[in-house]
Amino acid sequence: MLRYTLMRLGIFVGCFVVVWALVYSGVAPRGLGASNGMWMVVLSLLVSAPISFVALRKERDRASARIAPRLDRSIDRVKSNLAANRSQEDEADDEARTPSQAS
Repeated sequence: MLRYTLMRLGIFVGCFVVVWALVYSGVAPRGLGASNGMWMVVLSLLVSAPISFVALRKERDRASARIAPRLDRSIDRVKSNLAANRSQEDEADDEARTPSQAS
């Protein structure tokens, strides 16, 4: 997962350098006033997202394969806890509805 994140960050930084060069050379428009830095970050994100989606497909699949078993175990544990809580709630409700036999 760290490898995928670093690769994604590398693509973003590369796009940021290209966008920075295009903005300061006058090819791409500058932001208004002090917003130029934010404009370059947003433009870099918009350019790097589809590149990352296509270029890092195999790495994303590898990371997903490593995470999926842990996620499945966590989901199973949560489901069993919910089922146990639900059965405790049902038992308490049944006991509350049953008339007491003490006379």
